Amino acid sequence: QVQLVESGGGLVQAGGSLRLSCSASGRTFSTYVMGWFRQPPGKEREFVTGINWSGSTTSYADSVKGRFIISRDNAKNTVYLQMNSLKPEDTAVYYCAAVRSTVVFRSSAAYGSWGQGTQVTVSS
Repeated sequence: QVQLVESGGGLVQAGGSLRLSCSASGRTFSTYVMGWFRQPPGKEREFVTGINWSGSTTSYADSVKGRFIISRDNAKNTVYLQMNSLKPEDTAVYYCAAVRSTVVFRSSAAYGSWGQGTQVTVSS
């Protein structure tokens, strides 16, 4: 399994932007589908976005489509989540996840490796 560490969370005003990063250990990062999930206060963890090994296939939750962009740099073993036009309802702990696959899964059950999470708080 790959070890994941998220960074970049923080407090931002509504309408602002943040970029999250997820760094992975190991030399097989390019074989992993990467996903971002979030867990709002008092709610279940939910899919945000995912990307395949080459970046040619991405998937987004409807709630973030057009505002969030996922990307990856396999040379740096890092996946990014650019979050624009943030809303208070985007407030959550954001988790990076990985699965060795060619399919971008939207279910958290498919992912075997998880980061510790990073808090994103959007104030109104």
